[in-house]
Amino acid sequence: MGLSDDTALAPDLHVPATGLLFDNDGVLVDSITAVENAWSRWALAYDVLPERALSIVHGRRAADTVALLVPEDVRVEATALVDAYELEDAELVAAMAGVPALLAMLPPGTWAVVTSGTRALATARLTAAGIPVPEVFVAAEDVAVGKPDPAGYLAAARGLGLTPAEALVLEDSPSGIAAGKAAGCRVLGIGEEALATGAELVVRDLAGARWSGDGLLLPAATVLRGPAGAH
Repeated sequence: MGLSDDTALAPDLHVPATGLLFDNDGVLVDSITAVENAWSRWALAYDVLPERALSIVHGRRAADTVALLVPEDVRVEATALVDAYELEDAELVAAMAGVPALLAMLPPGTWAVVTSGTRALATARLTAAGIPVPEVFVAAEDVAVGKPDPAGYLAAARGLGLTPAEALVLEDSPSGIAAGKAAGCRVLGIGEEALATGAELVVRDLAGARWSGDGLLLPAATVLRGPAGAH
């Protein structure tokens, strides 16, 4: 029997959780085109190689990325410019595979968004992708330190009335996965790049993922690393 046949016959993986804490970009919304467009335009305006900016931007707050690339005396204006570019390109995003169906299954108060984007940008991208904005929503300006610091995920867990151990973080970037683990949450990595991180369980995407009432059910065909912590 081939690998594809084995996978097709394998049962879904159950990952226990009382609530879900979603990163936004790369997890809920596919914003890669918007990010690359905005940051490439910004890089050229500040004589930064676009590929250098794009190599470090994912999973970081814009202000934190800008601080790594330009002198201190221009960081405020440089951050404002990239924020403006990203808002202009927000309409380019779409929902990631499986996300609308999964969110439709989640009762109110069981999920939150924790993003390195500003509230305005994240809201614009969610709206463009047709995704509702949850009541618990932690954005860049809501924390003193961005990912990989765990502050955002700790705040979101508190907002849902959960301990970190009861929450499942869904993340795609190394900094976000590190933040979730530092917060004491179980972490589900999304996408092949998450295989290079410490995420205990990694799926290709959320296609076919379902809420069971006490956690996520993940089709075996989507699992890239597992099933540690799942049964």
